[in-house]
Amino acid sequence: MNAKTVRVEITTPIKKMTFNDAISVSAPGTEGSFQVLYNHAPLMSQLEIGIIKLETEQGTMFFATSGGFCEVRENKVSLLLETCEKAQEIDAQRAAESAERARKRLKEQRGHVDTARAEASLARAMNRLRVSKKVN
Repeated sequence: MNAKTVRVEITTPIKKMTFNDAISVSAPGTEGSFQVLYNHAPLMSQLEIGIIKLETEQGTMFFATSGGFCEVRENKVSLLLETCEKAQEIDAQRAAESAERARKRLKEQRGHVDTARAEASLARAMNRLRVSKKVN
């Protein structure tokens, strides 16, 4: 085991995952993506829709997230996320259908369409499609 690793805890409303041997964690901060390595300075950041990349001693994993928060402290990375899906678990067909529905809502723009909600739905679906292609 490499002594220069960090512990990563990913928590969503429906599950919790822990990785004790992460070499690095990359996350989509609202002020730009960032990477956390061993002995990183304390950090608190809001996250947006994007890709979380986790490099462990066993390999690299990719996750789709719809946002949340990250805290880094004493070689522990805590990710409190709205959603988090491993690349291998993403149903690409379902994500493509969701993106198409969102595009249709945005294009039609009938009186009661919530534009911000449709745009967020499209961004989440497109992110899930990007992450699903990162399966090793």
